Amino acid sequence: MRAGRSMKMLMVSIMTIWMALAGVALTPASGQQSPRANPPNGVPLTFGMRADEVSQALGVPLNYVRGRSGDELFLATSNVKGSALSSRSDGLYLQFRKGRLAGWKGDWGTITP
Repeated sequence: MRAGRSMKMLMVSIMTIWMALAGVALTPASGQQSPRANPPNGVPLTFGMRADEVSQALGVPLNYVRGRSGDELFLATSNVKGSALSSRSDGLYLQFRKGRLAGWKGDWGTITP
């Protein structure tokens, strides 16, 4: 009888640990947000913004990359100073369709001198 009870206790313990680990795995990682999620002025990017609104929200000018008028791809680059010997520049590519923000993608690895 004792072996059956200890086996049940072991199974309950394993199930409890498994459920706790599953709960941790499903919790979103709030500390790993992109630096662009909330720009310095607190205005988030939203779909449908015009180029001037995006520039104002990010606090940096937009640099033309390619595309026809209204359907352009821009690059927003903010210079974050590192040590005295290096400078890191993280870019944010912004796609506009019909003059409105349709999407964006970060380039967090761009290093320029």
